[in-house]
Amino acid sequence: MARAGNMDTIAEPQAQSPFKARPEELEDGLNRTIYHPLSRRLALILQHSPITPNMVSVTSGLSIAAAAYCYTSVAGATGVLVGLFLHILWHVFDGADGDLARLTGKTSPLGEMIDGLADYLGHVILYTALAWHVGGWIWFAAFAAAGSRILQANHIESVRRTYLWRAYGVPWLRQSKERVAERPGLTGIALGGLARLYVWLAGKLIPHSARTDAMVEQLDADPASRDRVRSVSRQVGRRALAYQAWLGPNRRTLLLGLSMALGSPLWFFLWEATILNLLLALSVRRQREVNAGLHDALVAQ
Repeated sequence: MARAGNMDTIAEPQAQSPFKARPEELEDGLNRTIYHPLSRRLALILQHSPITPNMVSVTSGLSIAAAAYCYTSVAGATGVLVGLFLHILWHVFDGADGDLARLTGKTSPLGEMIDGLADYLGHVILYTALAWHVGGWIWFAAFAAAGSRILQANHIESVRRTYLWRAYGVPWLRQSKERVAERPGLTGIALGGLARLYVWLAGKLIPHSARTDAMVEQLDADPASRDRVRSVSRQVGRRALAYQAWLGPNRRTLLLGLSMALGSPLWFFLWEATILNLLLALSVRRQREVNAGLHDALVAQ
């Protein structure tokens, strides 16, 4: 499963550098060399068009649905290759919506929610289509993998966003969920509820963070201590990023393509439900240690 959905670019006056480089410790090779450069180029093309960031978010979800169609309805190597290409295209759109939002001044918590919902709904379609295509008991593997992906994606995204907030002062949904709920009518109720659910789950999967977050927020509010807090947060907090490459989406997309090339999504489902859940458990333990270590480091200074 990310506008806060793409607010991990370091804040800077928009006219000066809307594409200021993301922190190196948060970038893997695919993002640095392929996905993010293509996302920025696409955003620059779209910035003077009627297309909005939310439209790009919806398009990203549709690209996942199109990948599902190719994987299940186009025979042979063509279906696998085109499906993989469309799934990879999702990564480009998923970065372009945030870049376009920054270029046009349309960043918002609502954009984060739409971005996240498009990703979740797109992958629901993907997993359902794959399970339906094979049928039988693979549904159990698909449900296990889908549930695992929700937990894993929430955890690793929350780890990244928490690190960005503590180390660089970049806010995310945990600081802005109330603004989502301020929208009128059923939209505000639904989005506010989803925001609270997302943040609640994040709190469970990055345990014992409340005390550390409260200390960071208190010290960060004082300009005299802000630089020190962020420096310590970078030094201690980057240890929590150890599992981000495997629990993030980039390698999953390639692994699904490999699994489909081998003839079945089963291998991919089993990978998510076993190996990646083991890495999730290790990452949760690491985050708990980082929270305690950062709190102690801030108290000692």
